Amino acid sequence: MSPRILGIHHVTAIAGAPQRNVDFYVGTLGLRLVKRTVNFDDPGTYHLYYGDQVGRPGTIMTFFPWPGAPRGRIGVGQVTVTAFFIPARAVGFWQERLRRHGIATRGPTARFDETVLAFEDPDGLPLELVASDDDARAGWPDGPIPEAYAIRGFHSVTLSERGLDEGGRRTLGLLDEGLGFRLVGEASGRFRFAAGEGGAGALVDVLCLDGAPAGETAVGTVHHVAWRTPDEAHQRAWQERIAHLGLRVTDVRDRRYFRSIYFREPGGVLFEIATDPPGFTVDEPPAHLGKHLMLPPWLEPRRAQLERALPPLSIPEVRTS
Repeated sequence: MSPRILGIHHVTAIAGAPQRNVDFYVGTLGLRLVKRTVNFDDPGTYHLYYGDQVGRPGTIMTFFPWPGAPRGRIGVGQVTVTAFFIPARAVGFWQERLRRHGIATRGPTARFDETVLAFEDPDGLPLELVASDDDARAGWPDGPIPEAYAIRGFHSVTLSERGLDEGGRRTLGLLDEGLGFRLVGEASGRFRFAAGEGGAGALVDVLCLDGAPAGETAVGTVHHVAWRTPDEAHQRAWQERIAHLGLRVTDVRDRRYFRSIYFREPGGVLFEIATDPPGFTVDEPPAHLGKHLMLPPWLEPRRAQLERALPPLSIPEVRTS
């Protein structure tokens, strides 16, 4: 079997206060809270998932909220920008919406024939809205943002790596020769790679930065990026291939809504390869996604303890403009 990566599955970042995180990603960006659960490796911490109507792979932004933890540092060895896709006609709408919500923006600027609007979330996590008319994905039809302007899912992630002669070439080589991405653009030290059929949701930009400081993972930084693979058979093939490349790869982890393996690329960014199925409706019907704390079977005996330890969350009332 020749394993395949289809694009971005999800991006997981570190947040501060969980309610502030929900208020921003639901109340401001108009994403749906599709799952409230816990970090399976640290059950005293929430794991919050946001996405489209049912949290399809390629739309899922997730957070581990660490209330009271220090801010991290953006730098090499990290995903330093997470970009969402919007239609070209939506740029003005989002400039005005973010301004009304007190969010400073930079741009719009042009990059690879697309329009980019940059900003940060309340914890300082760098985000972008990238606009073009090249994505046929629909917005959330029942969400708080008019469907014509709504976020469609991911556009890309940006990896910051050490300069080409400091090791950056190894990351470029892994994406190309090891993981099957293909180089589709290069400008001003930015290398753009595409997975699968390419296009928004399947893109990764690599910045090779001479002498830049290393990032420090804490609040306001990305923990890892996950790539899509269609099923567990492809995932097992990836596990074998990554080990053959000389990289340390984990065993398969059951994340309830997908299966995962993890490894670090040569520049230090934590990669995950996650299966598309089974998805977020495995333990909740679509109409009730995100409304209640959901736990995997092995944590159900601790529900009362965990509910006492976790702060309450409310989904904000959202305006439709």
